[in-house]
Amino acid sequence: MSQIAIAPARTLGTIDQKLFGGFVEHLGRCIYGGLYEEGSALADQRGFRKDVLGLLRELRLGVLRWPGGNFVSNYHWADGIGEKASRPRRPELAWRGEEPNTFGTDEFLAYCAELGTQPYICLNMGTGTLAEALDWVEYCNSARNTHWAARRRANGRGDPYGVRYWALGNEMYGPWQVGMMTAEEYVREATRWARAIRMLDPEARLVACGETGLTEWDRIVVDGLAGLVDYHSIHIYTGSDDYWTNVLQPHQAERAIKATAALIDRAAYAQGLHPKPAIAYDEWNVWYRTVPGDENTVPSNPVPSSPVPSNPGAADLAERYTFDDALAVATYLNIFIRNCARVRMANLAQMVNAIAPIVTTADGAAVQPIYYPFLLHVRAALDAAADVRVDGPTVSPELPPGASRWPHRIADLGPFALVDAAASVSADQRKITVTLVNRGRDAADEAALVLRDFAFAGAASVTTLTDAGPALPGGAPGFPGTSALPGIAGAYLATSTVSAGPVASGTGAARGHVLTLTLPPRSFTVVEAPIADRRSAPRLARSRARFPDARSPEKQRNKGVLPDE
Repeated sequence: MSQIAIAPARTLGTIDQKLFGGFVEHLGRCIYGGLYEEGSALADQRGFRKDVLGLLRELRLGVLRWPGGNFVSNYHWADGIGEKASRPRRPELAWRGEEPNTFGTDEFLAYCAELGTQPYICLNMGTGTLAEALDWVEYCNSARNTHWAARRRANGRGDPYGVRYWALGNEMYGPWQVGMMTAEEYVREATRWARAIRMLDPEARLVACGETGLTEWDRIVVDGLAGLVDYHSIHIYTGSDDYWTNVLQPHQAERAIKATAALIDRAAYAQGLHPKPAIAYDEWNVWYRTVPGDENTVPSNPVPSSPVPSNPGAADLAERYTFDDALAVATYLNIFIRNCARVRMANLAQMVNAIAPIVTTADGAAVQPIYYPFLLHVRAALDAAADVRVDGPTVSPELPPGASRWPHRIADLGPFALVDAAASVSADQRKITVTLVNRGRDAADEAALVLRDFAFAGAASVTTLTDAGPALPGGAPGFPGTSALPGIAGAYLATSTVSAGPVASGTGAARGHVLTLTLPPRSFTVVEAPIADRRSAPRLARSRARFPDARSPEKQRNKGVLPDE
């Protein structure tokens, strides 16, 4: 039995809606044949797939990153504006395809408006120039009577788009990147870019190109750019056919967050910085089955007929996910919640077809198992993370050497609790959400949620995701436009209400400050409940003085209503 102790009054940080961010790249069928398909009966007049739009809206993305990724280092944004018939078709170097440029800046920003999400644009620091980057910022954000602002108006957009988030290149440390640099070269170039962009648009929020948070590149970049940028980015992918490696590797993300935070704190102290940069985990996912270079040829963004084959070519990174991958994704999101004071943006890579929760064919769209933990997390997350401690069964499995394509060493982080937990609390401290991942393979866990200084004030809603029961392949009731496709695994979603007092066996009970429930093996559970403060009035006043009001500008910014200052 696991005991999960939760302290609603001891908050770890506010939860920024940008923690639930996405990423779409011109890779495989992510854009063309994915979210954008001109001429399709499933698309609107702009070419946006309506079924995909509906599924992405459900995820309530706080921010959407584009156009890359590796793609951006050979992408010239001006190719993708104006009349589509006159846009040039270019060779695409990162994934060895062809880029028709029919989905460009105006299409992306219109797409973000449809989703109600904030756009995040990555600049080309590979083959691009500072002048080209400044032109892009001017095109998007300038209200002046200048050349690129006038071009935007001529293309049908009168008002500036107001793009706030700009990345200074992507993975410039890697030999796979067009225009690879040393860390010292990158700092020199990014310094020039950051200063110039801020001169043009002081409201721009800049993201430095980090690596994993654990490397010498990260140290040099943090030391060199901490005073010029708002975020330091890090990337992580995990995954393995070995069960324990697969579900536990996301804990490497927590190590990386702590290491990156330490580098930022060190630089901030040495340089007297306030505020200091936050962390943008702007690429993360389970990805190990489809590896670039596995095939000799790369298709040029084909749109397959329905149904999609269950094991398509690795060239398009068309990963087919299992339920175990969903447990890993749920763990990632718990980690971001626990570390929300430092991680202010996180972007699932990617969203459609390429290592993605959504899969399309010419005839429909389906969701993979990793869609559901993201959906449940974003629906249930409240205003601030609450401190959580798990006391229960642990595991220290033998992790086979070479079991993963990713070189993460995590055995030293063990023993690992079988149940991974995170919690969030509303600003008025009257609601709580607890997210629980039971990684136990075979045994259920009789879990007790124990509130510190608070009590449950009514019935709790419990939602559990498993792969047992009447599976819902590729979709679920309430998701319009989803299809059941061969090779797309399903999941089973069960909901129940936990009432105070005796309840039926197996559902749970809430008594005072303790709620008990059964966590099935290999499951993800979300508990949402009203709570009441049991502390004395003086202690209550002191606690609330530390917590921002729900209507404050800080609260509204974290929910994406107001931009960052």
